[in-house]
Amino acid sequence: MAKIQINDEVRDMTAAEEAQRQADLDARATQISNYLSEKETKDNLKASAKAKLIAGEALTEAEADTIVL
Repeated sequence: MAKIQINDEVRDMTAAEEAQRQADLDARATQISNYLSEKETKDNLKASAKAKLIAGEALTEAEADTIVL
């Protein structure tokens, strides 16, 4: 069993506390994974837009939306 410290008291976690902790950790891992995936997609879109601008090609609407003036 995992330990928990509340104020100056250290005790074993209850089953419910451990389950909630694991659920919180899983939710956070999912958030981080989603964030990194979205960031990679956005970075790839920016790179594509930059390459098309340099080559003089037309941008897609999504690529144009990534450009900040």
